[in-house]
Amino acid sequence: MRPLHAFLLALALLQPVEQLDMRVQRAVQSHRTPVMDRVMQSATDLGRRDVVAGTLLGIAVLDPVQGPALARLALIALAGTNLVVEGLKFAVGRTRPDGERKRSNASFPSSHAASAVSMAWVLARRWRRLGFLLWPLVTAVAWSRVYLNRHYLSDVVVGIAIGLLCTWAILRVRALDPARKGAVQPPHGGPGSAESS
Repeated sequence: MRPLHAFLLALALLQPVEQLDMRVQRAVQSHRTPVMDRVMQSATDLGRRDVVAGTLLGIAVLDPVQGPALARLALIALAGTNLVVEGLKFAVGRTRPDGERKRSNASFPSSHAASAVSMAWVLARRWRRLGFLLWPLVTAVAWSRVYLNRHYLSDVVVGIAIGLLCTWAILRVRALDPARKGAVQPPHGGPGSAESS
């Protein structure tokens, strides 16, 4: 495929996404209220780096057995996720819906959404019942970025996808994941061994 044809195809595919982004942005911004502004600002603050760092430090201190390894895994997952996000931000350079133009802090994709998904996945694997609280919080953090006019809908959706893919890839590395590293191997001659198949 010729470069010009590829470029035109990409534009044709992106146009409906951009139109949806604009429609959602206009609809959300026209229904903002002072009360919801405060709620959404609180949700977005959960994704701040100092809040995330404080949470991981608390986990490491309060759960001295598994906490340090869990905090380390979360940091690795967040670092990998944010490397991808920041690279895309710089490469794409999309202007934020509120008009801010800064290539190093561009709109696409949402680092808040990516980081929230990544951290929630790591923590929910350790405390499964906590997932009932974590995933609604992730949704609130991600949606707050659209509500506060800092991201378009597609920025958030792609951020969530990046968080899921990067965290999945990191969790596949057995040496990094305390849950997999400590897995009990089947005994010699037991189910799963060569002798029993």
